[in-house]
Amino acid sequence: MDYRFAIALIYDFDGTLAPGNMQEYDFIPAVGKSNKEFWSEANALAEEQDADMVLTYMARMIQEAKSKGLSLRREAFQESGRRVALFRGVQEWFSRINAYGAAKGIRILHYINSSGLKEIIEGTPIAREFRKIYACSFLYDVDGIAYWPAVAVNYTNKTQFIFKINKGVESVFDAKEVNRYIPEEQRPVPFKHMIYVGDGTTDIPCMRLVKSSGGHSIAVYNPDRKGARKEMASLIHDNRVSHVCPADYSEGAEMDVLVKTIIDKIDLDARLAELEVVR
Repeated sequence: MDYRFAIALIYDFDGTLAPGNMQEYDFIPAVGKSNKEFWSEANALAEEQDADMVLTYMARMIQEAKSKGLSLRREAFQESGRRVALFRGVQEWFSRINAYGAAKGIRILHYINSSGLKEIIEGTPIAREFRKIYACSFLYDVDGIAYWPAVAVNYTNKTQFIFKINKGVESVFDAKEVNRYIPEEQRPVPFKHMIYVGDGTTDIPCMRLVKSSGGHSIAVYNPDRKGARKEMASLIHDNRVSHVCPADYSEGAEMDVLVKTIIDKIDLDARLAELEVVR
């Protein structure tokens, strides 16, 4: 099929597509810790060493797995991903939105931009839906054992992946091409064709970047958590996001209607721009 253009839907993972943190479904119970214990220890290490909290949680994962004799192979992390629960409607979401875009001649590209672990996301049933998963990951030795962080994604360096998507540079390693000047109209996914979906403070720089560059940002919250929507009100008040809605991806739900409406708007804006060029 020939598409007129592409729209990028970019998602955080934890709290956006799945409730809670992905490590809490399988890994943390397996090392015999409570969620509070694990995260408190990781954050205390960051404070003590004046380190990045993402790097310290990754270090704690390796330390805890080794101490309990758990596998540090990629396959073991992927197996953890199979136990991650998803919000309502997530599994059916992608094909439905893809079809909605295709009916208008628009290709929908889905990306993950997460401080969670890529290997765990790869084990979830929706991993195949993403063109690229930008997330934390480990280096593996010749025996396939994780021994060091390969990529650490925190709340500020998340923005680099927005620029990679914008310029069509999918490699994490490639820092040359992403810094090359490309006129905005020649970029594969202009900012105005982006929809960023996140749930909290780690997503604020990305949501603000996309919104201020002409795209759309959506803050989602757990519909089963009382008072969650009220906590998001400041994001709109501070002009960081365009919309707030429950993380319910079912057909006809608020999120479904909102994203389809944004796709409609991007489509109409593109058609109007084409008419202006003709004149």
